[in-house]
Amino acid sequence: MGLDMTKRITSRVAAAACFGQLSLFAVAAATAQEQAIPPGAAEGPVAWWSFDERVGDTVTDRAAGRQDRVDGNSRIIRGAVGGALLLDGFTAVLDRPATAAPRLHGGFSIEAWVAQGAYPWNWCPLVTQRHDDAAGYALCVGPRGEVRLEVAMDGATRTCTTADWILPLREWVHVAATFDPAAGIALYANGERVGQLDLQGEATFAPEVDLRIGANHELTKPSHIHREHGTVASFWCLDGALDELKLHDSVLSPAAVAQSFASAGPVTACEIQPRVMPSGPKGPGRFGAVYCKLDYYPEWDALWRVDDHPDVLVRFDLSPVRVVFWRGSRYSPAWVTNDDQWMADQSVEAWKTGDEDTDGCFEHMQDRLCRYSHVRIIESHPARTVVHWRYAPVSSKDDLWNVDPKTGRACWVDEYYTIYPDALGVRKPTWQRGTLGHPRQFQESLPFTNPGQMVDDVVELEFCTVANMRGEELTLRFVENPSRTKDDVPEDLTIQRYNFRSDYDPVIVYEPGNRMSYVADRNIRGYARPGACNHWPVGQARCDGRTAQAADRPTHFLGFPISYPPIHESETRCWWNALYGMTDLPMATLVTVAKSWNAPPQLRLGGGFDDLGYDRGQRAFVLSRKGGPAAPLQIGCAASEQNPVYNPALVILGWGDSGAELEIDGKPVPEGPDFRLGHRYGLENSDLIVWLRYEATEPFSLTLTPR
Repeated sequence: MGLDMTKRITSRVAAAACFGQLSLFAVAAATAQEQAIPPGAAEGPVAWWSFDERVGDTVTDRAAGRQDRVDGNSRIIRGAVGGALLLDGFTAVLDRPATAAPRLHGGFSIEAWVAQGAYPWNWCPLVTQRHDDAAGYALCVGPRGEVRLEVAMDGATRTCTTADWILPLREWVHVAATFDPAAGIALYANGERVGQLDLQGEATFAPEVDLRIGANHELTKPSHIHREHGTVASFWCLDGALDELKLHDSVLSPAAVAQSFASAGPVTACEIQPRVMPSGPKGPGRFGAVYCKLDYYPEWDALWRVDDHPDVLVRFDLSPVRVVFWRGSRYSPAWVTNDDQWMADQSVEAWKTGDEDTDGCFEHMQDRLCRYSHVRIIESHPARTVVHWRYAPVSSKDDLWNVDPKTGRACWVDEYYTIYPDALGVRKPTWQRGTLGHPRQFQESLPFTNPGQMVDDVVELEFCTVANMRGEELTLRFVENPSRTKDDVPEDLTIQRYNFRSDYDPVIVYEPGNRMSYVADRNIRGYARPGACNHWPVGQARCDGRTAQAADRPTHFLGFPISYPPIHESETRCWWNALYGMTDLPMATLVTVAKSWNAPPQLRLGGGFDDLGYDRGQRAFVLSRKGGPAAPLQIGCAASEQNPVYNPALVILGWGDSGAELEIDGKPVPEGPDFRLGHRYGLENSDLIVWLRYEATEPFSLTLTPR
């Protein structure tokens, strides 16, 4: 650049800064516009979107001097040169009518700066003007960080594709593609050639098709799906940012591409931030459940037309873990450690078989809009919290499961989570008898990875330990060439602990009669890689299975062992129970916990109260006040090694509104962390809920006196 030109640019920028006429983005763009056109592009671009500013919903094509409307959710961020257009990956697209689109005639070139927040679900055009395979072109980015130019020739599409991972996440990369009728296709990244397809022939253009930036013309299915019939084609756009998009009606030379890359000068860091699924404040907090709004990242959050209280979060004062009922998991609760390691579980799942299987899976995972999945707080007080999750198993085609042709009513599931201050809680799924049918699956442990995490960031190499109430254990590992079954599996497995890389591990305790399947080691090839599938959580793909290609999105993985718990039935309802939690307890203590829940000791009551038995669905001894004047509740508990007590809860029906004072073996226990009270208020009666932090393997007495 000559001295006179430098003075003119400096003078104009200074004047604009003084009078507030140009943004910083526009200043940088003005500087770039004054630069000499590199060799090989003497005529300049026929279209040039700098994305330095946005006026309303429009951006400027500086070469054509026209405004183009951007539809959907997008915004201007700091780019590689000036500003850049950030597209949300779900709704954003720029369309120009075919009549106003630039005309390409022979050889052509496309260049742009691109930064991705996540890789596209399938091939996604940066810019395209094509009609099927018969006519047109498209410069695309792929689900494994590739770049591809597609050009129609002689009724078929010719493609040139780079190697995987040419495009890292959240970094600006200059990409360019050229088509030369005499030499073929060349691809470039940051000025270096990264792809070549030698061919000769004329391109067939599609001048009657609208030009589109940042999205496909047609609905497409995600790549790497598990079942075609379980996936529906959807609209996808770029999850990332575009800057300095230029179309040339000429073939840029390698030197011109390199010069275009170098002319941007030092490129600033990309503004797209790493994404972490929201799980609330860190550390211990006041015990209980609260309604809240858990934000993920702005573009994903903007999809949800909700107010301030769509989610539910449970915190503990004795532990830093949380239980998260969040839209991103379709409200399926996840137990989350203080360092953001997530453990969720599958809902009730069903599917058709044979030729009738036209939908794939029916489950909560397919309810990506939360049309049928809802959560509410039933109780929250110092002694416990109860959260109700209601959903209908649904397919990716939005078909409900087992719809009654007479009433139009389908199968619905109500799951109750009764959670106590020790970070242990009972999961109780229940459904109307006769509405679920077969085949079906009730449980599948599913750890999550956050974007950027691998499986080995979440679980240990010895990923899971299972046990029975006799204390017999088996540890499952990632190994070379694992066998499909193991010979040394203990019988009557009722305890499962995933071994997280954390101070706290997720655990499940099942009832006697549980059948635990897929108790086997896993292949080491799946350990130092992204999680298995990323259609759930968070993903909005209408898909019942997609193998993750990168650590760019949240995933779920492992899924094994799978348990089939015993089903209970009444005249109208079916249900099962399991005790879930996130703890730092050793396996020996977990065996005690399992015994206390599955084989609780007998109680001996004084007068004035009835013993209604132990309810595993509440993890509580249920008593009922007979009526008459309020009197102390006296309990003798026959605790033993085989029938221990571990942090017991009492539900005393009809106790009334009064509080209570506690004595254990005649010694007063003050209300506080170890003795907690709460009330459950009904239409006619008030019940007292009591939780104790107390362990016993020998008989003891307990007295509650109304206060």
